[in-house]
Amino acid sequence: MASRPKHVVPRPTPRLYLTTPAIVDPSALLPQLSAALDAGDVAAVLLRFADADERALINCAKTLTAPTQGKGAALLLDGHVELVARSGADGAHLSGSAAFTAAVEQLKPERIAGAGGLVTRHDAMLAAEQGADYVMFGEPSVEGQRPALPAIEERVAWWAEVFEIPCVGYAASLDDIAPLVTAGADFIALGDFLWREAGTIASTIREASGYLPLPEPAA
Repeated sequence: MASRPKHVVPRPTPRLYLTTPAIVDPSALLPQLSAALDAGDVAAVLLRFADADERALINCAKTLTAPTQGKGAALLLDGHVELVARSGADGAHLSGSAAFTAAVEQLKPERIAGAGGLVTRHDAMLAAEQGADYVMFGEPSVEGQRPALPAIEERVAWWAEVFEIPCVGYAASLDDIAPLVTAGADFIALGDFLWREAGTIASTIREASGYLPLPEPAA
């Protein structure tokens, strides 16, 4: 278990993590994604798919992989572990303890394995033991429900105090960002609100970035 060392090294400055709408045709999203990546320090993009056949999903991912990686961000697939290597993606995000357990060996060590949908502390610790590169707290369920923000803050704070593995705090609005940063999130996932107005995506990224602390100056 990767608990934090006694002499704690300060965590890196938090970065943004984008979650896309569920798509298959990337043509409309590509300019929006480019605008978002140009507007702030984005560490990763989670590509969520709508229902489609395998070939359509691979083509969608391939279209977005190079532009995302070219901006210095990782492209992760929401599930669909079997498509990661074929699409050139950097890894996958698995929702739920069972899904993560079933897929992690297909990803490690070459690819990123992220864990979300972790209902209990035990689920999160189990994902860490199995090699998760990060855990995510606060993302909505498939029914669109998510924990109350204070509960998410508590889970993030517990994790940040005890474990070295990064955690992602899911922000359902700009107002969620500052509390999650204060709690100790290493990454802030921006939810669907980011994509609601195509013309405001860059400004929303800049506003979100304003809630993140500035990097420490080099010694």
